[in-house]
Amino acid sequence: MGGRAGGEAVIPAATVVGGASVTGVDWLLIVVVAVLLFASAGLAMAETSLIRTSKAKAKALEDEGRRGSHRLVHLVEHPENFLNTVILLLLVCQLAIATIVGILAERWFGPWGVAAALVFEIIVIFILAEALPKNWAVHNPERSALAVAPVVSAIVAFPPLRFLAGGLISVANVLVGPRGRSTGVSESELLALADVAVEDDVIEREERALIHSIIEFGDTVVREVMVPRPDMRTVEADLTVSQALGVALGAGYSRLPAFDGNVDDVVGIAYAKDLIRAERAGRGGDTVHDHVRPAHFVPETKRVANLMREMQDRKFHLAIVVDEFGGTAGLVTLEDLIEELVGEIVDEYDVEESPVEPLGGDEYSVSARLALDELNDLIDADLPTGSWDTVGGLLINLLGHVPGEGESAEADGVRLVAERVTGNRVGRVRVVPLLPAPSPPGEVRSTAGRE
Repeated sequence: MGGRAGGEAVIPAATVVGGASVTGVDWLLIVVVAVLLFASAGLAMAETSLIRTSKAKAKALEDEGRRGSHRLVHLVEHPENFLNTVILLLLVCQLAIATIVGILAERWFGPWGVAAALVFEIIVIFILAEALPKNWAVHNPERSALAVAPVVSAIVAFPPLRFLAGGLISVANVLVGPRGRSTGVSESELLALADVAVEDDVIEREERALIHSIIEFGDTVVREVMVPRPDMRTVEADLTVSQALGVALGAGYSRLPAFDGNVDDVVGIAYAKDLIRAERAGRGGDTVHDHVRPAHFVPETKRVANLMREMQDRKFHLAIVVDEFGGTAGLVTLEDLIEELVGEIVDEYDVEESPVEPLGGDEYSVSARLALDELNDLIDADLPTGSWDTVGGLLINLLGHVPGEGESAEADGVRLVAERVTGNRVGRVRVVPLLPAPSPPGEVRSTAGRE
């Protein structure tokens, strides 16, 4: 029942679409379109995921031992080796899909089928072969990059494809000129990455500040971190050991520069432990000159990163900073360099006043020695820079003379007021943001009156 007598085979009727029958060749072309659509989606995902994967991320995945990470590292280190091939294959797949669909639609539906095929291709190719795989790669960059890395590596290793893609790119280079050199990651990009990492809760704000400090550390010179000459605590080389030991204990320092005549003639560094040892040995009447150690001298323009390495290699903690004329400009310690990286280090013997004191209403009282870059970061300003490095130096430059207490100057919408002046030195400066619009660029106004 239900079958034909004599065992005759049942041949299904041919499928008819739009008045035309679908042949076996048509079904084969439909399968080819499906395969090309799948390949196009994979290539689109590969293009997005590999481009978005940085060298650092790839190496981190390799360190974790993730499968496929070794090939991924090789690909992202040389993107020019895979990008052209992937783009070429992606273009071939999409053009082939469009051509085959157009041929089938025209045969089945006639001229109107071509128009329908165009709309179908735009929607299907955009959704399935572009938007869907690329968005998935954006939201799952690690998984997609590791998944496509072995496949892309095999494709790139296929000589005919590599030579074809390279030849086409060579033709393009002849038309548009030679390729420019690829640039590495700049400092500003690294800083931006740290800022983004904080926003994404990948790192803490303290870690971001440390990254900023490390990057800026390479551009900092000794003049910016040294203890200036007026603030140096020194001893005369002709003092007795007992006298110098009293000075050292009173100052709370373990090392003091010893000078002969004036501070420009530093003859060595007096170590408190050497003075204590001499005192206990009954040589308290000896001169300090007999117990000093050699001093190290560095120019004020020396990079602090180089100085730190030198201090580590030669095992010294204090250096005398000299200016271009050979005079003593100040001194710098290993602690000063470390503080440039991690911030102020205060122990139980430090009695220094706070470099920044909030006064309310966006006003601050700052030390005149505060670095101008730190003030700019604090109040989000762009105060002018030049041969000066500190807030006090800027105020003196704006006025053209050493200010008296209460004297002020304005720049970039900020008023700087000399709060404390001792002799020719500015001690503290009050920073007052101005409510009105800032002065035009380059214009500086000063007020010689007192507040």
